[in-house]
Amino acid sequence: MDDATIRTEVSVPLRFPDGYATTAEVFSFHGLADDKEHVALGLGDWRGAVARDEAPLVRPHSECLTGDVFGSERCDCGPQLREAVERISNAGGLLLYLRQEGRGIGLYAKLDAYALQDTGMDTYEANLALGHAEDERDYTVAAQMLLALGVDRIALLSNNPDKEEQLASLGVTVTKRVPTLLHLSAANAGYLAAKARHARRTAEPDWLAS
Repeated sequence: MDDATIRTEVSVPLRFPDGYATTAEVFSFHGLADDKEHVALGLGDWRGAVARDEAPLVRPHSECLTGDVFGSERCDCGPQLREAVERISNAGGLLLYLRQEGRGIGLYAKLDAYALQDTGMDTYEANLALGHAEDERDYTVAAQMLLALGVDRIALLSNNPDKEEQLASLGVTVTKRVPTLLHLSAANAGYLAAKARHARRTAEPDWLAS
């Protein structure tokens, strides 16, 4: 894995539709492995945490145009992003916004997968039917961004063990995994059930046990 370097750092005030506001230090990078425009958001006293040799709270969040921007209820991405920004701001840490739409298959393919889900497939079966893997995300760029920022130990805000395994293999020590909340709605119940069953998510909701 090649080294990445910081390209630009800029302060950006954030405000969400529910009124929550904070300020992020937004970083862009040179030398990321896939040449995409991923960014890191420094939130709260993340520098202080690193200086104290503490593990800052970090969430690698994969881009979801439909959920993050338009508020789609077919997934839980938008609520997870909102939750992550506040929790990381309070704890001090980083949100890594990764341009990996649709678990890495892209926006148009994700919409194709939605169409297949409307015929009865779950989100993973639809990806496979389109000739993709269940999850094509690669967290090399996440590790590159962290290391460029001087962060090699993190508390990982995620229910996904694959993120932990990939980051650990790329030289980032995960001191603990911090589960995200369950953002359940009538529209995304099947999606969340599929994530829990197929991807070994932690904090499996009680309603899946029946």
